[in-house]
Amino acid sequence: MNVKDENMTQLELARSGQVSPEMEHVAAAEGMDAQVLLARVREGRVVIPANANHTGLQPVGVGGGLRTKVNANIGTSPGRSCVEAELAKLRAALEAGADTVMDLSIDGDLDAILRQILANCPVPLGTVPIYNTAVRCGGGAEMTSEAYLEDFERHARAGVDFATVHAGVTRQCIPLAEARLMGVVSRGGSLLIKWMRERGAENFLYERFDDVLDMARAHDVTLSLGDGLRPGCIEDATDEAQITELKTLGELARRARERGVQVMIEGPGHVPLHEIAENMRMEKELCDGAPFYVLGPLPTDVTPGYDHIAGAIGGALAAMSGADFLCYVTPMEHVGLPGPEDVRQGVIVTRIAAHVGDIAKGIEGARELDGRMSEARGRRDWDVMLELALDPQRFGEVLTDEARDGQCSMCGEFCAIKVFRGEDDA
Repeated sequence: MNVKDENMTQLELARSGQVSPEMEHVAAAEGMDAQVLLARVREGRVVIPANANHTGLQPVGVGGGLRTKVNANIGTSPGRSCVEAELAKLRAALEAGADTVMDLSIDGDLDAILRQILANCPVPLGTVPIYNTAVRCGGGAEMTSEAYLEDFERHARAGVDFATVHAGVTRQCIPLAEARLMGVVSRGGSLLIKWMRERGAENFLYERFDDVLDMARAHDVTLSLGDGLRPGCIEDATDEAQITELKTLGELARRARERGVQVMIEGPGHVPLHEIAENMRMEKELCDGAPFYVLGPLPTDVTPGYDHIAGAIGGALAAMSGADFLCYVTPMEHVGLPGPEDVRQGVIVTRIAAHVGDIAKGIEGARELDGRMSEARGRRDWDVMLELALDPQRFGEVLTDEARDGQCSMCGEFCAIKVFRGEDDA
């Protein structure tokens, strides 16, 4: 077993030719050779968010050639800062099969909430440190770069594995965003634009990006470069504001890699179906193949209550077209704060989207899983089907006694499989 040098990041280890324990774990989980994985980490095409301070972490790889991963967001909102409620959502996300979780809390004792979530989270955990800064400073205009760096370092020391950093929202983007139908829908992006307007200065995350890199490298926190200008409606999709920010993110990603810091890129958002593949292509080109982490994307704006389904439709096409990481959308998107059942549904439908995309792009083992399910269906082996189902809980709920007894409640004696195989005469 290899032992990780705690003074080196996963990227630096890969560059030195060392296979870390985390790389070994991910390679085994993905069914691939560790040296192949090492090469992809070295190239920046794969990241392994794994902070050494995160006790009990089960490492996960995100990037090219790996299974498309699914993230679940949880976190407190104003007036709703119950830690137990967030832990219930965390359990729902993990039970449903989320690969990672993000704590987006903005109310209550944020440090205590983060510690509790980390202590109960065996998968990589992400945060958005600027939320903490805005809350602590009393608003976007009152933030300072020093306060932000303190918050980032505190998250890193606590064990956060990846952090969203909105360093690509620069002053030149403000008039571009102002020309939009919906403007800015990213919380982090809007906070920074408010700060820039009030101060008449450049985004302090962009100005002090080297300081952020120093802290990220010290704890091997993977940077998730945030899309503060992601489109909030399909009317604003793939516009000049979004693309201008994406170009800046590509530059920042190169700077991060040069410093030995792992990096991935966040993406839209609301994108009509026919523009999704082009969005995936642009990110890979402008960001040198860095892993792409997308929200949805949602290919329509008219599905409140069903946005998790719309997001799954967009997510499947995004995954097929090169997205590596899907952030889930729940039925409560654009409506309110999700509960545990909303979290479960969001994770499941996003896992379906990821799996559909993995089949299309030929990820090892994806199609084979469907083949095993088909064989079990042909035998009407319900126990094996339950084992293979992405959501065995739901499958078990809808499975009828008639089906288990070999009598389909829909087809009865006219079961196509039985008729074709001559079993109806038995």
